[in-house]
Amino acid sequence: MPYVMPVKRVHTDDLSKGFYRVVLRYGFMEDIDVPAALSAMKDCGPRYKMMDTSFFLARQTLIASDRPGMAIWREKLFAWMLRNAESAMEFFKLPANRVVELGSQVEI
Repeated sequence: MPYVMPVKRVHTDDLSKGFYRVVLRYGFMEDIDVPAALSAMKDCGPRYKMMDTSFFLARQTLIASDRPGMAIWREKLFAWMLRNAESAMEFFKLPANRVVELGSQVEI
């Protein structure tokens, strides 16, 4: 779907003891702004405060392997494309000072 109606954008579940699960839905033609969506929420516990929030993201670094499989030039091209792709932090418009990235290296 290119767009999601605003009434269907946010779904929350109260998991008890002050924990909530929030699902944000966006269409493929929309710009995603997670902090703005969280700020607009009113029915999910205490008010959202950016400086009290941490966002955890995974980051994988691809490394070309010596084992046979994909042609080495394809492995290197794929790794280069991944390095030059937009980061999740930028895509979701998350503030850099509130993001924790957990990384791993994967051989292809």
